[in-house]
Amino acid sequence: MSSAINLLSPPWIAIRSQLREMFADRAEYRALEHDLEGYTSEKDLNDLGAILDRHNDAETGDIRRILGART
Repeated sequence: MSSAINLLSPPWIAIRSQLREMFADRAEYRALEHDLEGYTSEKDLNDLGAILDRHNDAETGDIRRILGART
């Protein structure tokens, strides 16, 4: 009986794929956080808020969460 793990089996391939996707999503979120760091003045934030109000929450949710965490 072999106790070796086949890392190319479908379950392991799926796990690696999910991990890659999670890491990519996190990197994208961090890049968005970095991009939004430049919006600091009240005018900048008001302008950004006006832009976000023109779009639905599904499209702007991450941005709103990032900005909301700052206050």
